[in-house]
Amino acid sequence: MEGILLVLLIIISYLLGSISFSYIIAQKIKKVDIRQHGSGNAGATNTLRVLGLGPALAVLALDVFKGVVVVWLGFWIAGTELGWSAWFPVAAGLAAIIGHNWPIYYRFKGGKGVATTIGVLATLVFWPALIAGIIAIISIVFTRYVSLGSLLFMLLTPVSTFLLLPYIEYPHVFIYLTLVVAVLSVWRHRTNVLRIFNGTESKIGQKSSAS
Repeated sequence: MEGILLVLLIIISYLLGSISFSYIIAQKIKKVDIRQHGSGNAGATNTLRVLGLGPALAVLALDVFKGVVVVWLGFWIAGTELGWSAWFPVAAGLAAIIGHNWPIYYRFKGGKGVATTIGVLATLVFWPALIAGIIAIISIVFTRYVSLGSLLFMLLTPVSTFLLLPYIEYPHVFIYLTLVVAVLSVWRHRTNVLRIFNGTESKIGQKSSAS
């Protein structure tokens, strides 16, 4: 029975994660496919470039929210005893991230999963995610590279989790997830890393036309 519930949870989480709010909002506001403008990424940063601050904040909040929702759904199904059941919120979170990156509704062309990952990690390992998030925000303020801040958040969350283990005991599967999403994020941002080193990466505040 638990196995069936886990499979259903993964399917539901993937389908929820596949909802692209940047695509939906861009269609509503300017009748454009966000993936055909700016960086071509269906996420909050490209929404900022193409549509402006208000729509970008809405996309960011909604993408974070879907990460939070699926993890809490996993907790609700798992119950209070997090032994083997700790896999439920972890599987739900990872499925939502995969759904965001490769959405079934949009021919598997989505975003890079940063905002949804923030929602997932902040729900599972709040304090490590908060520490990593503060450092990431500081880096964005000084460098204006959102991609660099995103990568720092993904890489520093597992580091912070390990450093806090003497004080906060997390299930091992939570730690595994932080490592998996860090590797996934580096791979998804590989072109951004190259552009940062080449000095050609777009900085926050640079807009792209949606016309």
